[in-house]
Parts: sequence; C-alpha cells; structure tokens
Amino acid sequence: MTIVANELEVKGQAARAAARKMAFLPTEVKNKALLSIAETLSTQEAAILTANKKDYEAGLAASMSEALLDRLLLNRNRLQGMASDVRSLAALPDPVGEVFDMHTLPNGLTVGRKRVPLGVIGAIYESRPNVTVDISALCLKSGNAVILRGGKEALNSNAALAHAVQQAAVKAGVPQDAVQFVENTDRSLVGEMLQMKDTIDLLIPRGGEGLIRFVRDNASMPVVAGGIGVCHTYVDSTADLDKAVAIVYNAKVQRPTVCNALDTVLVHRDMAQRFLPRLAYELGKAGVELHADEEALNILNREPAVKAIPATPEDWGKEFLALIAAVKVVNSLDEALAHIDRYGSGHSEAIVTENYTVAQRFLNEVDAACVYVNASTRFTDGGQFGLGAEVGISTQKLHARGPMGLKELTSYKWIVYGQGQVRPG
Repeated sequence: MTIVANELEVKGQAARAAARKMAFLPTEVKNKALLSIAETLSTQEAAILTANKKDYEAGLAASMSEALLDRLLLNRNRLQGMASDVRSLAALPDPVGEVFDMHTLPNGLTVGRKRVPLGVIGAIYESRPNVTVDISALCLKSGNAVILRGGKEALNSNAALAHAVQQAAVKAGVPQDAVQFVENTDRSLVGEMLQMKDTIDLLIPRGGEGLIRFVRDNASMPVVAGGIGVCHTYVDSTADLDKAVAIVYNAKVQRPTVCNALDTVLVHRDMAQRFLPRLAYELGKAGVELHADEEALNILNREPAVKAIPATPEDWGKEFLALIAAVKVVNSLDEALAHIDRYGSGHSEAIVTENYTVAQRFLNEVDAACVYVNASTRFTDGGQFGLGAEVGISTQKLHARGPMGLKELTSYKWIVYGQGQVRPG
C-alpha cells in the first residue's frame, strides 16, 4: 500500500506541476506534439503490436470474454485509425483561451468568459489500449496533464503506447511530466486514486459497469462516467424498409462488442409483418441470435434460417455486447417511448420513420445523450462527430453529455474589464 501510494503521490505532484505549464502551452507546440505522436505510432508499430500480442494471448488463456478481447485487440488498421484521430485533433481549433459571451453592463463593466483547462485528468480504464492514446492526445490539446491507470490485462499494450506518446510529446516541447502512466497494477491503487482530490481535477473511468459504479460511488473528486450503453432502434409504421434494415443491421453487426451497438429493436405492429422477415434474413447471414417477444417470435419462426428464441424479462434493458438482439412489437410510438424510458441507459437511441411529426416527438421526448432519426447508433463516437477523438461517452447530464472531446475537458473563468468602477452602497 505504501509503495502504491508513494508512486501515485510522486506522479500526481509531477502532473500537477506540469499542468501549470500546460495551461499556457502554445497551440503550435501542442499540434506539433500530436503530429509527432501520430507519426510515432507508425514508426513503433512493430513494438506496440508485439506488446499487444502478449496481452491478447494472456487474455485468451484466461478465457476473457469475446467483447473484452475485441476491445483489447490492436492491429495495423486500428493503430492507423488511432493515428488518424490524433491528426484530426491537431487540425481542430484550440479551445484554450477562447473568449466568449462578452457583453457590456450598464455600469460600463465588460464581462465575459475565457476557456481554460481543467488541470489534471485521471483516467482509470480496462482492456481498451486505444484509451491510452485518445485521452493523452485530448488532454494535451486541451492543455491538461493526465494520469493514466489501465488494467493489468492490457499492461504491455498500454505501456508501449504511453511510452510512444511521452517520447513524441516531450520531443515536441511538451512538459516532461504532462503524461503520467502508472505501471503498478495493484488493485488498491484505484482506491488511492479516488482520494487524490487535491491532485486530480476530474476522473474518467472507462470499463465495465462494476468499475464505473465503484469509481462513481467512492471518488472524492468529480467523475464523468458513461455506464453501460443499452441502445434501441424503433422502426415506425412509416419507416422506409430498405433504410430500416440497413440501419438495424449496421447498428447490430458492424461491431457488436461496443457500447453504441444496438441491443433492442422495437417494431410498430403495422410494420412487423413486412419488416421482421427481411431483417431476420439479413441478420441470419451474420449469425445474429434474436430474443423475441411472442408476437415477433411468431413472425420470425416462419424464417427457417433465423436463430430466434423467446425473450425473457432480463433481455429488456440488457447490453448484450455480442451478436444478440432483443425484438419487441409495440402498438404505438407512445409504447416505444415508454419502453425506452424504462429500459434505456441514456446512451444512444434511434428511430426509423418517414413521418416528420413522429421524428420530432422522438427527438424531443427521448432522454438520452444521443438521439437519431434515420441513422445508426454506431455513429455515437467522438471521431464520427468531428471531435477528433473522445475521452468517453457520458450518459450523465453534468458537466458533459455524449462523446467528450476538447471543449468538455475545459472550464472557463469570468474576465472583467473596467475603467475604475467601484460597487456602490
């Protein structure tokens, strides 16, 4: 415990000192660092993939779930995608120093706000080595220092990526201690980090529901947590069949092990007979198993190639993270909205409809971080939203919601210009 605490204390103090310098780091230096990081991911590809192979093989030996193995895996394409996201961040405007809402009061004072970094960001995450690069890059561009603590299942991968980031950033002129990586995997370290309120300004957990709940319930500093992503797509009675099939297929099949993948399909009764057979045919080719309510099951059982079983109460509100989807027939938009309100996690919800009024009701009444009309929930992603990357997808309402990019890692301070005014009375 003492060794762990000492390591964290040293790294925390170093990060806090670096954060003071990061707040004033010129944009040109930050962008140079990001481009250097992107290049280093390429030049050190072999070492990074070798490290990841060790983690992946250990995960296989430990019977890690398919979803976690998918999140753990790195390959050339994924590394290139990470580098591309970092380059996109370099091309985005620097949020630090932005002055906004300036206005002059009747007494002559000019009042406004100026965007500033948060300070030190702490990240506790499981299985996802890409988080090492994404959060580091976002923190650097937004003028923050960062303390990274990944899980032991990805230790080799995270260490290789963190080394690449640190090396490239320092070479570009970033303060030496701006990116801290904690290699000690002692589980007590998480509890120690949660008490570092004098060092860490914001904590971001990325991982399973258990980790996120533990961090949220025990942290002494503000936490932005995403929780699970139970995502629905509602196919309205006016939906275009081709659109509906393509959207649901993409949301479920394109990458089923991530938080923005579809979990439940809700289908209006007037559309069920036409839509479900076509959907089942396409999903069947991908090996998707459907957990259907009684009415949907009666329709699906007519398709011999479909894997369909009766849904249980536990299937509603479940994040499957696999090629499994729940299917329910509903009588109306109101019933679909009520189902989403009860079972949704506030992550991403979609409707397929050609009725403008219905679409607007769905947008207005669904309480989620991201709400879609005629599009796949798979777009809930910082890169897809033009943010360059994300530190996470928040399902909270304060202080950020949805994919968190550069601006979500900043705060602001009020700035006031006067000409000698004093407050009367």
